[in-house]
Amino acid sequence: MNNIEPMIKIRGLSKTFQQTVALSAVDLDIHPGRIIGLLGPNGSGKSTLIRHMIGLHLPSRGRCTTFGCDVATLGAKELSRIGYVHQEGELIDWMTVSQLIRYVAAYHASWNIDIEERYIHDFNMRLAARVGTLSPGQRQKLAILLAIGHEPELLILDEPATALDPIARARFLDLLMGIIQQEGKTILISSHILSDVEKVIDHVVIMKDGCIVTDQTFDDLKEKYLRVRLTSLGANLPETLPFDNVLACVRNNSQALLTMAGPDPGNIQQLAEAMNCAADIQRLPLEDIYQIVLGTLT
Repeated sequence: MNNIEPMIKIRGLSKTFQQTVALSAVDLDIHPGRIIGLLGPNGSGKSTLIRHMIGLHLPSRGRCTTFGCDVATLGAKELSRIGYVHQEGELIDWMTVSQLIRYVAAYHASWNIDIEERYIHDFNMRLAARVGTLSPGQRQKLAILLAIGHEPELLILDEPATALDPIARARFLDLLMGIIQQEGKTILISSHILSDVEKVIDHVVIMKDGCIVTDQTFDDLKEKYLRVRLTSLGANLPETLPFDNVLACVRNNSQALLTMAGPDPGNIQQLAEAMNCAADIQRLPLEDIYQIVLGTLT
């Protein structure tokens, strides 16, 4: 049980746009000191949920509070504690990169020039370039700097690395790990690049059709599923395999690849030995777990 008051508390949150239901009775707590992966297919409600957290949308029903303040009344004090990056966020195109950084920094007494200089060096940013001439990846790097320079308590990242190349994404993930080492910092990241997300998150929230279908620690979620490769050491595999909760099975006469829910690895080994089989047991990557939760695993 987490007794620390959540940074964000959402209860019964629903949002409709004309006849479209974007969110339906969502309950969620965001606690400090976590890196949360907010996952789901396009149209599942992730961005709509995020925009409620920072007051860009207001609930049709229910309530959302951030830092104990109803999002309808968020002011400069609360917003200064938040950093926000959106893939399609607008920047001031006529300014140079340097001018825009100084412009944003002027609004934050807590702006950290050391973070700024290190980030500019590590990400090879061109300070003299006009913002409007930047590539999508360069714009995204700049947006990230503008979001982290004032050392926010809560960093919200909505598809922040889509336009970054693999090297820049790796540096970005290292950056996130450095931020979370600071006491009390919290990161909420929404991304379709699940291979990157699973390297840094410790909590998973998965959405589908405007609802939350999973909300738990990443370690607990990983414990729920296994992939087992059975290899016969003698005769053909039996036509019916003695395992429960098999979600998917690909097999031939000598081998079978099973995806299973909630099994005991020790029990699997015993059953495999009884069939004169070798069993290679592994945990699933986040991408496969994600497909299982959404019911799309084939």
